Amino acid sequence: MAQSQIRLKILPSVRSFFDKMVRVKVEGLTPHKPVELRSKLVDDKGVIFKASALYKADESGQVDVFHTPSLGGSYTGVEPMGLFWALAPDAPHTKLMKKDVLSPTRVALEALNGETGEVLASESTERGYMIEGMKRIPLQEGRIRGVLFIPPGNGPFPGIVDLYTFGGGLTEPRSSLLASKGFVVLALAYFRYQDLPKNPKNLDLEYFEEAVTYLRKRPEVKGPGIGVISISHSGALALSMSSFLSGISATVCINACNANTVLPLHYKDIVFPPLPPVMENVKFTESGLADIRDALPDPTKGKNRASLIPIERATCHFLFAASEDDHNWNSTFFASQAAEILKKHGKKSYEVVTYPKAGHFLDVPYMPYCSSGFHPAVGSVVVFGGEPKAHSEAQLDLWERVQEFFKTHLGNKST
Repeated sequence: MAQSQIRLKILPSVRSFFDKMVRVKVEGLTPHKPVELRSKLVDDKGVIFKASALYKADESGQVDVFHTPSLGGSYTGVEPMGLFWALAPDAPHTKLMKKDVLSPTRVALEALNGETGEVLASESTERGYMIEGMKRIPLQEGRIRGVLFIPPGNGPFPGIVDLYTFGGGLTEPRSSLLASKGFVVLALAYFRYQDLPKNPKNLDLEYFEEAVTYLRKRPEVKGPGIGVISISHSGALALSMSSFLSGISATVCINACNANTVLPLHYKDIVFPPLPPVMENVKFTESGLADIRDALPDPTKGKNRASLIPIERATCHFLFAASEDDHNWNSTFFASQAAEILKKHGKKSYEVVTYPKAGHFLDVPYMPYCSSGFHPAVGSVVVFGGEPKAHSEAQLDLWERVQEFFKTHLGNKST
């Protein structure tokens, strides 16, 4: 293969948004010869993520990942974005870390001779988070800590509070990408961030109330109500906010529990204790990782009811998304139970979507799948379940649903 004519192209452009599809093509190859495509990125913690796939050039000497099937490597078959979603960390039990959304995530791509391993062509692509003209405003308002994303244009826009997981700190990719779709998004931290407590003894719903009030008062935010999006531990916070605070119209709970977990939750004189785990239900995988899927008991039974969030009080619309292979906890059980409670109280304003073979961390499209990781509440590494391809497809589907849900219920469209 003469290298001078071989070109690796990323279409429509080497710059794109993280949640957008790009097309990888290699031209000028020797027809019918094997070629390996590799992708690589280094995250904000310095962890290297890699994927590779083996292709065979067609009769015109081309590989177009939109049409050509991969014959082996990180995935097989026709996978237009396989080189992105199949990126796997060199360090085990690692989730891709992206702290600074002001800079894009850079993915390097290479085409190699499938017989000799010689590099034939390379190119890199920048996967961004911020559209031009978007504002990113770090917040220290009263007790509130977080970052506010405001889309360009005249507004006002629907407002959303974005709550992330129990790990603490702040995660901005989902918030900035949602803002690029025309929402004002407040990425809200609730511990281990700036001067917020590192190891809180409890969580205070009045902190979240302050954030809701603040966002609703912003001139860029169109009322009357705002949305909340949550995942994992923060799902119960989102359900509590929807049940007790005014001004919330639409709530998304991704792989959440319908009861309070880990830390006591306080609101005025009400206390929700954490749902107590049943330790004998914790299993271990062959490689020694904890599988905590069945550790939490049924929150509607006996003393557990004290931890159950009274969502029948809520007046908002709910979207419950649950992965059937979530091993962090039994998300489908909790989602269907929440829906059942709403139904029993005559509420129809909810939908449940489930994803077979998807794992716990349903994130934005093309975010590499995380199969296991350190769980701060457990104090050890746990399995999160799922299969990379099914998980990636779930992320793609859910991302569209979330946007549609918020547009419908936050007044971008007639409801």
